[in-house]
Amino acid sequence: MKITMAHGSGGRSTSQLIDEIFRASSSNPVLDMMEDSAVVDGDTKIAVTTDSFVVTPLTFKGGDIGRLAVCGTVNDLLMRGAVPKYITTAYIIEEGADTGTLKLIAESLERTAKEAGVTVIAGDTKVIEGSGGVYINTTGVGFVKDGADIKSANCCEGDALIVSGTLGDHHAAILSERMNIENNIKSDCAPLCEMVQNMMSAGVRIHAMRDITRGGLGTVLCEFAKNAGCGFEIDEDKIPITPEVRGFCKILGLNVMHMGNEGKLLAVVSESDAQKALEIIRKSRYGENAAIVGRAVKGGDVTLITPLGGRRKVTELYGEGLPRIC
Repeated sequence: MKITMAHGSGGRSTSQLIDEIFRASSSNPVLDMMEDSAVVDGDTKIAVTTDSFVVTPLTFKGGDIGRLAVCGTVNDLLMRGAVPKYITTAYIIEEGADTGTLKLIAESLERTAKEAGVTVIAGDTKVIEGSGGVYINTTGVGFVKDGADIKSANCCEGDALIVSGTLGDHHAAILSERMNIENNIKSDCAPLCEMVQNMMSAGVRIHAMRDITRGGLGTVLCEFAKNAGCGFEIDEDKIPITPEVRGFCKILGLNVMHMGNEGKLLAVVSESDAQKALEIIRKSRYGENAAIVGRAVKGGDVTLITPLGGRRKVTELYGEGLPRIC
């Protein structure tokens, strides 16, 4: 099998690559949970995650690859209930890269780290042949409070599904830049520390969380269904989406269920805590457009309920599907 761009889409091909190559080569109880970060024992429980960031263009409305690197790493830690503390960064720089752009990226990364409350404690730089590209690899470490047990296997029938804001913003912003489409759409690239920590401090019973990045909400829900053994129903008319992004999707024939985001999360919470969690998220930074979009149900399918009452099965992103945005 030859690697294609579809293997980096975050959808079914990515899952097959991970299952057939990486999981087959390295398997242990921590890795096999397939969560956004790993919680392991030390003097206290810590969460660890690693990620690599590739985006074209390097700067865009609402962010840049430096901000993206911190947000993606911090949000992965938060999804397991960890308090992010430290991050390492490794820059892989192609010859021809502009030093002015590099400075902008580095400064943005540091500003975002401070916003998220994390410290950059180590770094590395490599220069390779190429045409001016920049890639960033990170490792993030956070501390997990006693009693926190947030993982997709905990989802159960009756749970409420909360999306923290409008979907598709990042995807539409990147595509607009690349296609020279003039609009006011900005990336949602953001660290989600405040909303997660506020929910946990308030005692919200969070069963699972996931930041909705590559593959979109549809892929996340399919992964949750597989891990938890339950199904999910989504009310299409409750999915938050801006008029600009909705129009963008219609023009290009995009499905918001499979569009990437970089500052949105899905929280699966106990039904009795749903309104409490929603209010907390809406009062937190970056969460003003949060909405309850569905529920966990019996079975193993993910179903979209249309405004007319129709039912459409949602699958994980298959193939490349959409132009790459990260």
